[in-house]
Amino acid sequence: MNVLKHMEAVFIAAALIAVPVGYLAKVSDANATSFTASSAAIASGAKVATVTVTAKRLSNAEKSQLLALDTVTAASRL
Repeated sequence: MNVLKHMEAVFIAAALIAVPVGYLAKVSDANATSFTASSAAIASGAKVATVTVTAKRLSNAEKSQLLALDTVTAASRL
């Protein structure tokens, strides 16, 4: 049997098995915690949300090294 020809049927069969098993499995409830945002974190009206990024700037040598590395990995993805 060529599995690739019947991949849709295999997927549907797997879903028909997995959904009831997942529903009937004895899984404990998830521990969810509520989150409340502070008033300083909410942008509204006259307040504008700002993001401060503190990081070291790359030197020209570091930039060229990263670009060279990226082109090597991008070429290997093809």
